[in-house]
Amino acid sequence: MHPNAELLTRFYSAFQKRDHEGMKACYHPEVSFSDPVFPSLQGWQVSAMWHMLCVRGKDLTLEFSGIDANDASGKAHWEAHYTFSVTGNKVHNVIDAQFTFKDGLIHTHKDTFDLWRWAGMALGFKGKALGWAPPVQNAIRKQAAKGMKAFVAKNNLGPQ
Repeated sequence: MHPNAELLTRFYSAFQKRDHEGMKACYHPEVSFSDPVFPSLQGWQVSAMWHMLCVRGKDLTLEFSGIDANDASGKAHWEAHYTFSVTGNKVHNVIDAQFTFKDGLIHTHKDTFDLWRWAGMALGFKGKALGWAPPVQNAIRKQAAKGMKAFVAKNNLGPQ
């Protein structure tokens, strides 16, 4: 197995245990992350996001597969099952991830998933009916950013 494939396996194995420190150890200090909810996180913000999701995901379970990597890039597929704390609704999110590597660590990480599908599960009828609309998707992003800002402040997770 390529060392970067082993790195991705370590990352997702730590995630399965909700071990945010183990996940953080897989990231380059200059990491950048994007997904449909958090479109542009840099450095310490990436680890703070995973820290928040691991702490809040009391019933989070995930499976990962399709890990493939070479010296420059990698990919993985993962599926998360959890209860969305705001509504109490069950979510099964299906995610494909793309990576680049630097100095033996993850340098860029991009997760892609269907935000409309996610909104339908997490938010119920409103998400199913309007989750495709840019104003609703922007509201989801804004609420997530607000939640992360509060989590960072509460846990003193700013720049190290």
